[in-house]
Amino acid sequence: MDLKKNETLRKDDLFDSSSLMNPLSFNTPGLLFPAISLLMLAYTNRFLGLASLSRQLIGKFQENQNPDLLPQIRNLRFRLSLIRHTQSSGILSLLACTSCLTSLAFDLQGIAWSLFGTALFFLVISLCICLLEIHLSVQALDIEMHALYKPNSK
Repeated sequence: MDLKKNETLRKDDLFDSSSLMNPLSFNTPGLLFPAISLLMLAYTNRFLGLASLSRQLIGKFQENQNPDLLPQIRNLRFRLSLIRHTQSSGILSLLACTSCLTSLAFDLQGIAWSLFGTALFFLVISLCICLLEIHLSVQALDIEMHALYKPNSK
């Protein structure tokens, strides 16, 4: 009877993970802070570059109504929304990481592990969306190159 009692997961085990996994130290989630901060800086730089390029292309389109610019503008608009999502996921990762450290301060290991996993999850989501945006940037270059060669094919 005691064996069965020890094998079942108690409700308290969700908040005390010592029976489930090793304790989480402050160092482990602390390692995510510089990584997330650098990613956020890179995302912001990409956003500023794309926003500037968008303004230039919109200005060119308003001047001469070149239809070749419309696919580029659409691509940039979508890429800007992707960067917004990467930034949002990065911020959620940072918030989960901060909450994880707060949980560790109150010695809530189970919650800390859950929040650390959440922080990693949002970091991976952010990186996957960034990968998609990088692939779209190559498509944008293809659109520009296609527009370059278009007059020569006539």
